[in-house]
This record gives sequence, C-alpha cells and structure tokens, in this order.
Amino acid sequence: MNNLLFVHTHRIGLAAMVLMLAAGCAGLLPKPAAQPSFFSLDGARAGQGTATRTQTLSATAPTLIVNPPHAAAGFDSQRIIYVRDPHKLDYFARSEWIDTPARMLAPLIVAAIENGGAFRAVVQTPSPAAGDIRLDTEILRLQHNFAESPSRVRFTLRAYLVDNATRRVLASREFDESVAAASEDPYGGVVAANLAVQTVLEQLARFCAAAAGTWQPPVTETKRR
Repeated sequence: MNNLLFVHTHRIGLAAMVLMLAAGCAGLLPKPAAQPSFFSLDGARAGQGTATRTQTLSATAPTLIVNPPHAAAGFDSQRIIYVRDPHKLDYFARSEWIDTPARMLAPLIVAAIENGGAFRAVVQTPSPAAGDIRLDTEILRLQHNFAESPSRVRFTLRAYLVDNATRRVLASREFDESVAAASEDPYGGVVAANLAVQTVLEQLARFCAAAAGTWQPPVTETKRR
C-alpha cells in the first residue's frame, strides 16, 4: 500500500514539475510582433466643387488626360516618412500607408479636377481615350517633421500641363503645403497629411481650370481655308 502511495505521489510531483517547466518555457518565448497600422489618403473635403459643376461648359472645353503621378526618390514606398534631423529620412516601424502615396493620389487628382467643372472630361491613364491637355505630376515630399514643435507635415507636388497636339508646356507650378499635427504620433501626422493633400488638390484644380480657360483648340486645315 505504501508503495502504491509512493508511486501515486511521485507521479503527481512529476506532473507538477512538467507544468512548471512548460510555464517557464512559455515565458521565454518571444512575444508576437505587433501588427502594423495602415492609413490612407482621402478625397476632397465634403461639399467642395458642387457649385462649379452646374456651370455650362464652353463648346471648346478641353478633355484632360491625367498621367499617374511620379514620386521623388525615398517617397515611392508605403512606408510613412518622418524627419528629426536635416537631410535624414526615417520611417515609422509599425505605421504604413495602404498603398504608395503616388497611387493613392491618382484618383484623388481626377476627382478634384472633375469637381472644378472646367473640363469636358477628366480621364486617368492608362485609357484609350484621347485628350487635349495632359497633366503630369510628381510628389517631391510627403513627410512628418518632428524637428519643430508642434510637429508639421509637409506635402509638395510639382505639376505640368502639356498641350497634347503641340507638346508645348502650357503651365507649370510647384504646390507646397505644411500643416501642424494635432498629436505627436503617426496618426496625428496622417490627419495633417490628409489636410495638406486636400489643400494642394484644391489649388491644383484651380490651376488646371485657369489653363483650361485660356486653352484654344488647334486650327485645322479646313478652318484655315
């Protein structure tokens, strides 16, 4: 009987030791890496452009072809950039854009210019449609600057309008907007980035509308005669 009791007690002790060892090993295992947060660039502010849509277009209003935006070196990835020191770009470890800023910006540019109501149509390439004016854009910077307080997000976009028939540059401009972040973290920067992008898109739409107002269709041989 004593032998049976000893065996039973020994088994319980072994089981307890196994449980303690398992718990200890679990504590030594590395914790799962935190999942990144993903953010987007959104469209124009609610209500923008509704008044101009009702304007009657001129019979000679041009069609605008919007090429995919390019991005300067360092700004062509999904990683969200911040700056603490001059000439040094850093990236948030667990915060990213859902896509590259250039790809997110393309449909936003089309929507903003369409809201301006200055063009017969606004078409994003690639498309089989032909156009009268072409818009080329490049993101020069989109970064959260912590070197100043409060931190600020700066967005810079360069734009060219080109006459498709003559290949002549009709107008060019660099848009630059800086917005203070409401909080000193990635989310505060994302909100500020959206405000900066929205402001630049409104300026870009007015810039394109002004060019559309001065554009003249090419004179054909029939008209010359």
